[in-house]
Amino acid sequence: MIQREKTSAEIQAMRDGGKILATIFDGLKKQIVPGVSELELDAWVEREIKALGAEATYKTPEVNFPNVICISTNDQIVHGIPTDYRLEDGDVVGFDLVITYKDMKTDSAFTAIVGKASSAAKHLVTVTERSLYAGIDAIKGPTRIGDIGAAVEAVLTQGKLGIIRDLVGHGVGHQMHQDPEVPNYGRKGSGLLLGVGDTIAIEPMATLGGERIKGDDDGWTICTKDGSLAAHFEHTVLITENGVEILTAL
Repeated sequence: MIQREKTSAEIQAMRDGGKILATIFDGLKKQIVPGVSELELDAWVEREIKALGAEATYKTPEVNFPNVICISTNDQIVHGIPTDYRLEDGDVVGFDLVITYKDMKTDSAFTAIVGKASSAAKHLVTVTERSLYAGIDAIKGPTRIGDIGAAVEAVLTQGKLGIIRDLVGHGVGHQMHQDPEVPNYGRKGSGLLLGVGDTIAIEPMATLGGERIKGDDDGWTICTKDGSLAAHFEHTVLITENGVEILTAL
């Protein structure tokens, strides 16, 4: 085990928190329509977090993000600050949320296409999501991090997408970001050995163009250097004796 050992109650809190997060995302997907603003979606999520008895981790002193959810549109990869921008037909929008429930954190993300989608945008979103599940499927109990990265990388490479290498997945649980780092590329059989009870966030990020990134002037938002569309998917998972449990799924 790489991380500090969790009690059975802490693991159950992550299960329960993960279900809350997944429930919020299930409802959020119905709100993503042309004409809705990013700030309206942020406000909706904030109401749901409170109603379901959780806490918005991004707004705690641990993070100090301005809003409860990151909304990253088109060439924005991650950490987008919600604005009064109203979503338009064809926009590619990523949503990344961390909540705290009974002092334990869970982290998840998905990317949606607003209204009608181009074939290229559909390909980007479909392949990036597929790479997330390839990474999860690589976990057969205690697993080396390189096995996860290699599985993600193989799907993104086959799909001819740019792989964001400067941003990584991570441990999550007692804190939002903790060891180990979980890259979206790697070599089978390499890296740290994840043990039973470890919890990590696997989060492939990919583009229709290159791999280089740049930071926005707001100090948070990270965009593609070449302006190409980006997608991001993420689940928090628990390493078990014989496999893996997705904590942020219904």
